[in-house]
Amino acid sequence: MEATEQQGEFTLVAVPEKNRYEIRDGAAVAGFVEYTLTPDQIVFTHTVVKQDYRGQGLAERLARFALDDAASTGRRIVPVCSYIAAFVRKNHDWDELLEPSGSAPA
Repeated sequence: MEATEQQGEFTLVAVPEKNRYEIRDGAAVAGFVEYTLTPDQIVFTHTVVKQDYRGQGLAERLARFALDDAASTGRRIVPVCSYIAAFVRKNHDWDELLEPSGSAPA
């Protein structure tokens, strides 16, 4: 996962060494999505957008970027994070890759 995408003043980037995706405002991390990996799954565990950046649609941009990048790896997507779970319920672009959240490894 080496994905990077510029969206206006924000940059979306995969940070595999931290097991997360980030949305950056210059050098500042405005938000992130954390995940864990198994050989055939990516388990999204937590989404955060910092207080100063809330209300700008950054969580949605970050979720879409993370899910698209995860889909490109061929791994099954497990939405344990409540934000990602709600997002995929409303947006069906990744339905064929979804695993129920109960199938995440312990």
